[in-house]
Amino acid sequence: MRTPIVVVLGSLALASLTACSGGATPAASPQAAGNSAGGPITVAASDTECKVATTEVAAGTSTFTITNGGSKVTEFYVYAPGDRVMGEVENIVPGLTREVIVELPAGAYETACKPGMTGKGIRGPLKVTGEHKPLSDDAKLAEATAGYKRYVKTQSDALLTKTQEFVDAVKAGDIDKAKALFPVARTYWERIEPVAEIFGDLDPAIDARENDLAEGEKWTGFHKIEKDLWVTKDIGKDGPIADKLMTDIKTIVEKANGAEISPVLLGNGAKGLLDEVASGKITGEEDRYSHTDLWDFDANLQGSKAAVQALRPVLEERAPDLVKTLDERFAATEAELGTHRAGDGWKLHNELTKDELKKLSDSINALSEPISKIAAIVAK
Repeated sequence: MRTPIVVVLGSLALASLTACSGGATPAASPQAAGNSAGGPITVAASDTECKVATTEVAAGTSTFTITNGGSKVTEFYVYAPGDRVMGEVENIVPGLTREVIVELPAGAYETACKPGMTGKGIRGPLKVTGEHKPLSDDAKLAEATAGYKRYVKTQSDALLTKTQEFVDAVKAGDIDKAKALFPVARTYWERIEPVAEIFGDLDPAIDARENDLAEGEKWTGFHKIEKDLWVTKDIGKDGPIADKLMTDIKTIVEKANGAEISPVLLGNGAKGLLDEVASGKITGEEDRYSHTDLWDFDANLQGSKAAVQALRPVLEERAPDLVKTLDERFAATEAELGTHRAGDGWKLHNELTKDELKKLSDSINALSEPISKIAAIVAK
């Protein structure tokens, strides 16, 4: 459960981030909805429904504008066959509206709202027809995705190494060593999450928290072991969970390194990583047992910056003033976070005061606002 301080910070951060994505604007009528050529596709989400204004769009980039009229925080996804995530937006708090831009070639897809952010979601069909010129046909955008994939490769190689060390320590029953390796291994995971999240059930198998599980789902992954390390203080039965974690990490690294990445994903991913900071790291929800959230905060920030830097030549050409703002706000956020260094790592989340957490939250909100503009610039 969140503490009162966490509730306040989380609500403020999410509300501010949502405002940056368009605010609580009224949903457009179905007649006005469409793809990028015809206006945003409105999605009316509730605790029991996911009303997408149209079930057919033209190939190319489409903008979905999701309004949460329910009582639970929700998410919205566009899935390709096999639950491959083509686009997503998480942490849509009740009463607010968020937006996601997705590049979709012709084919059959599904849309999904996930009230409570658990389970398979409320799904519906989405048909994409016609032809379009892929964004990656632009030479600079193609180089941006190639550069970002090189970054993902270096981070995923380190993820394999450090996760194996963590798994070995867990299986050996070395609690102190496993505790020391836990935030380090997760650093590499958090940096590449925009790509890792593409692949269906693998991401929750690796990174789900206990309250993320749908009824009947088995809890596995980093956070299950985290609870046993810090709370139950017994990892004697975690060998199979550790082995599964390593297997899942190997699978997702292989998939991530072979994935085709739309340039829009870089913009969405950069924003999504900051949303994760606001919804999980600032609040202390992510690493609730170890309190190592600032390791994840830093990793998300670095991963977001890597995506933006990959797109820098395009942004300098299309929106030079935005690049200047991004540079300034990344520097400000890094400086604010840097005040909480502790040796080679970071202070624990529960060592920070309410005012210190508020300053971090404000810096993330200020950075999130210009980053929210990138996907639309890329999709032009």
